[in-house]
Amino acid sequence: MMSKLRKRLREISLRDLLLVALPALFLLVLGFWGAAQFIRPAPPKQIVLSSGGEGGAYQRFAARYKDVLARYGVTLVEKPSAGAVENLQRLRDGQVDAGFFQGGSGRPADGDTLLSLGSFFYEPLWIFYRADLAKNGELERITQLKGRRIAIGPAASGTHKLAMELLEANGIDGAPSHLTEQSGLAAAQALQRGEVDAVFIVGATQSAAVWLLLYSDGVRLMNLSHADAYTRLLPQLDKLILPAGAVDLVRDIPAKDVTLVSPMATLLVGEDLHPALVDLLLQAAIEVHGGPGIFQKPGEFPNATQVDFPLSKEAERYYKSGKPFLQRYLPFWAATLVDRMVVLLVPILALLIPIFRFAPGLYNWRVRARIFRRYGELKFFERQVEQEPLKYSREEWLKQLDAIEHGVNLMTTPLAFTDMFYTLKSHIGLVRETILRMAAAEPPKGASSGA
Repeated sequence: MMSKLRKRLREISLRDLLLVALPALFLLVLGFWGAAQFIRPAPPKQIVLSSGGEGGAYQRFAARYKDVLARYGVTLVEKPSAGAVENLQRLRDGQVDAGFFQGGSGRPADGDTLLSLGSFFYEPLWIFYRADLAKNGELERITQLKGRRIAIGPAASGTHKLAMELLEANGIDGAPSHLTEQSGLAAAQALQRGEVDAVFIVGATQSAAVWLLLYSDGVRLMNLSHADAYTRLLPQLDKLILPAGAVDLVRDIPAKDVTLVSPMATLLVGEDLHPALVDLLLQAAIEVHGGPGIFQKPGEFPNATQVDFPLSKEAERYYKSGKPFLQRYLPFWAATLVDRMVVLLVPILALLIPIFRFAPGLYNWRVRARIFRRYGELKFFERQVEQEPLKYSREEWLKQLDAIEHGVNLMTTPLAFTDMFYTLKSHIGLVRETILRMAAAEPPKGASSGA
């Protein structure tokens, strides 16, 4: 083994190899460093998500997201909140990575770096009221709630903001009406007990409070006759129809079609959230929100329609191309690792190709140049011998030639260049023969001093 190694070493010139390899290595290190500046770190193993109130749809969805992300080794940490307005503030303060957001609950501010992941689901506005308020059958206008006790949710919720906008539009946002900040199940139970006359709830049909009130005796759901006007007044709203029997065909809930209005819900994230986690959140959203529902067809949600905030570029790419290519065939962490390595290897390969192409030629040139320099010395010496044979004595000429030959013998020459080396040695022999054949003649006076 050692003999083979020594043989290989004799076949190369370490000096020339180092002079070529070290600059090439420096270029590779420089390229590696430059590429590393553009590589994101590995995705974090947890996402902090701001959800919503107890028993609300946001919490239910967060629980399902948690199950989906866990399959990919990512932990979702849920932080309950008062609602969309508080979620927005938490995102701006950097307290969370993502948060559910109700369309119309806020607008981008100067310096905002928040992005939407698209339209996720409808969040209908449900206005429930005590049945005994409707003397002529039912209430169809919000103005009919004037002077009543109305629960509109906490100030930091999207429900509160939307309720206030509608109440102000109908001129009943102050006295004699009495507004409370009860929400969710607490508001639903207060309505059942007669402690309030009406409640505003924004949320999916699956919300605990909505479900409870849909099945409660003595409680009715308002059919909004001014729904079209509200969608013109507040552009974030869509008009929805809750078909008769859609909630429960057996009990015929609702007994007839009900007109509602609805903002759109989305998930907001910071622009610095790792792209791989954005992909995972969208995969979870498709699984959680992509099925059929009372207000949607299969595959209708999520989609690329932005909600108040700009659409994330990663989300836009996902809606066009689907799951990243590597994640279709590799586990999540393997796919992200390979993806990061590809970003690193591309510039490295871009440097290696020209290095491997030109380095051998440069190495050969250096070895040849060293031999050619000795050839130049010898040719200059030979010319002197031929043109001024009597300038030095034969012994002095031979002494100078021996010095040249000694330098050649000390020269490290790889085996691949042995032919050139021995050609040079042969040429030295020819010059020596020429000197030996010279007629012995006394050099001119002072020649031995080198003058």
